[in-house]
Amino acid sequence: MHDAPPDSSAPSSADTAAEPLGGGLKQRHLTMLGLGGVIGAGLFVGSGAGIAVAGPGIVVSYLIAGALAMCVMRMLGEMSAAMPASGSFSVHAERALGRWAGFSVGWLYWFLLVVVLAVEATGAAQIANGWVPGVPQWAWVLIFMLVFTAANLAAVKNFGEFEFWFAALKVFAIVAFLVLGLLAIFGVLPAASHSSGEPVGLTNLTGHGGFLPNGWEGVTSGVLAVVFAFGGLEVVTIAAAESDDPVRSVARAVRSAVYRILFFYVGSMLVIVTVLPWTAEKAGVSPYVTVLDSIGVPSAGTIMNIVVFVALLSALNANLYGSSRMVFSLAERGEAPKALLKVSGGGVPRRAVLASVAFGFVSVVLNLKWPDSVFLYMLNSVGAVLLFVWALIAVSQLRLRRRIEREAPERLVLRMWAFPYLTWAALAAMAAVLGLMLTDDGARPQLLWSAGATGLVLAVAGLREWRAARMNRA
Repeated sequence: MHDAPPDSSAPSSADTAAEPLGGGLKQRHLTMLGLGGVIGAGLFVGSGAGIAVAGPGIVVSYLIAGALAMCVMRMLGEMSAAMPASGSFSVHAERALGRWAGFSVGWLYWFLLVVVLAVEATGAAQIANGWVPGVPQWAWVLIFMLVFTAANLAAVKNFGEFEFWFAALKVFAIVAFLVLGLLAIFGVLPAASHSSGEPVGLTNLTGHGGFLPNGWEGVTSGVLAVVFAFGGLEVVTIAAAESDDPVRSVARAVRSAVYRILFFYVGSMLVIVTVLPWTAEKAGVSPYVTVLDSIGVPSAGTIMNIVVFVALLSALNANLYGSSRMVFSLAERGEAPKALLKVSGGGVPRRAVLASVAFGFVSVVLNLKWPDSVFLYMLNSVGAVLLFVWALIAVSQLRLRRRIEREAPERLVLRMWAFPYLTWAALAAMAAVLGLMLTDDGARPQLLWSAGATGLVLAVAGLREWRAARMNRA
């Protein structure tokens, strides 16, 4: 289905032919996947690092990073609604730029997912081991991997139901946190910093060094700390190909997700730095726990541990799904072994699922045995891959938007804002983030290792193109 030459002038009718994969995902699944897929441990735990460098200015950092993620999702939503496919942006890159681009972005994203999958499985196992010390950490990893492998080998609606309820719990936790935080800000609930019961007001935003205690340099460092927390939104466009109505489903999911996610992220950060001084954050402790403790919520640490546990399992489930569909799409286009095209009677690419989880198991073993050596190098090698993927999404949208406008404008049911200016602005922002990574001592190794991994994949893609051209000449 995706073997049409990438320079074809317009998407043909074959481009929207039914995938060999089974349907089963409903609109509610996709909407909640879009909302919950990006709300993970990076927000609940990792946001503390951003607050430490930016202070209350972390709100601006999240606005900038969130705006970039919204632009990427809008571009991706535009292309996916016009040309739904299980490979999503890998297929779009192939159509826009050539086989080398589809091959490169597809394999890079697959590698990213299966490596991060190991982090999520290990993190969830550490929490579970704390609750039930009698079960070793490796056993918890095995249990989680087996459960979600089984769920992904069954009908796709099982994946959808898992993600729906996981995401619903995370969304409920965020909403409850926002409500409790607002009650503390307006004095309905006492906060530790205002034990007299007076409203917190805005004093914590303007005191303790002001709103930007570390200046704009702190805000830019905050962007670097939080931008990767928005990764995961892309899976909703991959899943749309297995929904009952791919075109409408992806358009609705993208529209609803981007605004609400920005609201959840920016809103919760604003509550955190308003309820408590930014200097009150503790290293290694979730800022959400610190705020809930200050309000007097009993067992705040346990509650957030449960939420983070669910977030990790949700991300594990979504990444296993996304990686299997990506490698299936690569096989469909001749960029991966054809053996992975075997589909069950229910439309599930079981060999693609098993191939992804097999590498996931390898990653987990490396993480458990050599977290500070072998696995660290693997993790660094995917550290900046998300930005490379986003950049190819933007370049693909620049090319395909003109083509669709010329040949099939009726397919543009979802349009990128202010095209092409905002697309170029997003590309400039990605380049700026990569520049920040190059100048940051902590982020530089990730950028260099990721650039090396990307260069290796591009070299393989170039070699394949050269061999194909040589065979054609012969």
